[in-house]
Amino acid sequence: MFRVWLALDMNLPLAEIGAQARRAEALGCDVVTLADVACDAFLGAQAAIQTTERVQIATSGLVCFARSPMVTAVASWNLAALSRGRFRLGLSSLVPSMLVGKYSVPWQPAAARMREYLGSLRAIYDSWQDSIPLRFEGQYYRLNRQNWWTRPAPIEHPDIRIHLGAIGPHMSTVAGECARGLLTHPTNSASRYIREVMLDRIGMGMQRAGRTRQDFELVVAPLCATGDTATEVSAQREKHREILATNLSTPQYWPTLELHGWRATGERLRELWREGHVDLMAAQINDEMLEVLMPSAPWTRLARVLRERFEGLAQGICLPLPVDAKHDATLGRVIRELQE
Repeated sequence: MFRVWLALDMNLPLAEIGAQARRAEALGCDVVTLADVACDAFLGAQAAIQTTERVQIATSGLVCFARSPMVTAVASWNLAALSRGRFRLGLSSLVPSMLVGKYSVPWQPAAARMREYLGSLRAIYDSWQDSIPLRFEGQYYRLNRQNWWTRPAPIEHPDIRIHLGAIGPHMSTVAGECARGLLTHPTNSASRYIREVMLDRIGMGMQRAGRTRQDFELVVAPLCATGDTATEVSAQREKHREILATNLSTPQYWPTLELHGWRATGERLRELWREGHVDLMAAQINDEMLEVLMPSAPWTRLARVLRERFEGLAQGICLPLPVDAKHDATLGRVIRELQE
């Protein structure tokens, strides 16, 4: 049995998020996730919360290092109150080139910084809920000022669930130590990588913190090639081959390649990207790699294929919600099959 997350399209306009979230809820999913890309994820979460009643609403991977812990805390606190406990906060460190080049934020060791970020969030939440002084002293974050007249009021559901978007072993360890869940990336959703690397690292983090797996949710988010016919499945495989080739040109996305002995492919993709030969990149991802990285099946067999890959490894599966609603009845059946 899996909890099913549905991810809204990352380029969805803010004005359409509420309706799409309501549609996802009607399909029976457990969690609706919002990317922090074309629309600020907090704004998207607010829109989704206000148009739904049952489903949990999550930021899939908020670019947290581009926001101070206080900024993130204020927004997440208000969303937790607005949703009556349905809001979940997902955080992501982002790869160095994006964090520096797109957000103009200096790069610092991501795992250590994320550990502090989570600690500082909890210090802020505790200060507000228990009306105690705010004090957090770390290497990257120092918080010691919260006037009583500007302190948010306590809320009914202060235990905000936090998950991390993680790819490599170090961030997976931090997730096990400090977070309540982990959401994979399409480049590290291969079952062997989860089994041999991620679960071990999550366990290391839990052991370090004296925690158990009972309240931890590992959610896999693979690219899936599906459709009504073999032709449609094949066309989606080729589209996803291009996406994977682009992602895997970034070294931070290589852990699965390295585990399978395919590091040279990552290096070649990086070389082609730097030389501007984008049209040659997809061909570097052969069919064997696609089979490892991406489940492929028609709609009628998709739930079975996902179960075979991830049963016993993950507690949740994240699927994209297509913008076009023509397959909603079929997607609803897939969701129910995964939840059974």
